[in-house]
Amino acid sequence: MATDDEGANEQIDILLVEPNPGDSRLFEEQCKDAKLLNTIHTVTDGEAALEFLHQRGEYADGSQPDIVLLEPQLPGKSGIEILSELKDDPALNEIPVIVLTSSDAGEKVVQSHGLEADTYLQKPVEPEDFVEFAQSIEEFWFAIVQKPSQSATRD
Repeated sequence: MATDDEGANEQIDILLVEPNPGDSRLFEEQCKDAKLLNTIHTVTDGEAALEFLHQRGEYADGSQPDIVLLEPQLPGKSGIEILSELKDDPALNEIPVIVLTSSDAGEKVVQSHGLEADTYLQKPVEPEDFVEFAQSIEEFWFAIVQKPSQSATRD
C-alpha cells in the first residue's frame, strides 16, 4: 500500500527517563489520546537509561530511541550525568535530548554544568496540559527530521 504522506505516519521511538510513575503514565496516556504514533519506552533511573541506550542487559534486544526525554532529577546517576555521557559517546551523541524541567531554573542548572541539551521543555503541572506537551515533542522531532531535506522539498 502506498502512503500519501510518509512523515505523518512515521513512528517515533521515545525513551522517557522519568522517576515519577504518575508523570510517565500521564504522558503515555496523552500520547494515545492525541493519536500520536509514538512508541514510548520508560525507565525510572539513570542506570537503566544507560543500559537502554547502550542496549545492554534486559535491553540488549531493543533498538536505539529516536529521541530521549530526560528528567534531570533522577535516583542514582543524575540526568546531568546521563546527558554528559550521551554527548561524550560518538555512538549516542546524535540522539536528540529534550531535558524536562519543572521551571526555567532547571535549564540553567543543566547549562551550569557546561552541558547543552537539544531543547528544554517544562513539564506540565495539570493533566490536561500533557496533550500539548506530547504534541510539542512530536513537533520538535519533525522539525529536526525535516531540517536537512526542507529546502529540497519546498516550492
